[in-house]
Amino acid sequence: MTAITAEGAAFNDVVQARRSIRAFRPDPVPRAVLDSVFSAALRAPSNCNTQPWFVYVATGDVLEQLREELPQRFAQGDIGVDYPYDGKYEGVYRDRQYASAKTLYDALGIEREQKTERQAWFLNNFRFFGAPCAAFFTLPGEFGLREACDLGMFAQSVMLGLTAHGLGSCPQTALGFMTHVIKPALDIPEEEKLLFGLSLGYPDEDAPANRAITERADLDQVVRFIG
Repeated sequence: MTAITAEGAAFNDVVQARRSIRAFRPDPVPRAVLDSVFSAALRAPSNCNTQPWFVYVATGDVLEQLREELPQRFAQGDIGVDYPYDGKYEGVYRDRQYASAKTLYDALGIEREQKTERQAWFLNNFRFFGAPCAAFFTLPGEFGLREACDLGMFAQSVMLGLTAHGLGSCPQTALGFMTHVIKPALDIPEEEKLLFGLSLGYPDEDAPANRAITERADLDQVVRFIG
């Protein structure tokens, strides 16, 4: 028996193909594909099988309303969050953060000193990068860090499923800055907390933003085999 099976190789291909897409074609995503992806993702693990996640998938007029309103509200400083964003990156983590930004803005042809242009492009987060569909992930309000880890595993399963179906996605912490606008628009119960959003659709492969491929740490930097 070979060390890596055909199924394992296929899985590796999907994982390697997944990346953050920041420009989408307007083509709608068939509901049957979304049902397949989210249904499969429900097999994601969670602590004591609590499955502490909800997802709200927006398309059509409601998404267009948010696409118009969110950039304006954010640019005015009108921000609301359910979870604080107060982490600071230092050392190698800050280096990776800066390298990621450089990779993106180099692909876009925007220099570091072009602050206005960078800020203008950042607002595309709130336009869902032109995606025809966006998903918003929430937790019951009484849950915290442990359940957020469960939600992350569920969301990764969704993203891998989308990749396997020829779709792209971009997980966006930025959308968690606008909970006070998003939750009422989608009738999300106030007691649920919005952690992040996910723009999804068919990638625009000709867009400069999608030529930005970020680097990953080497295996021996993060994994230790003991014994």
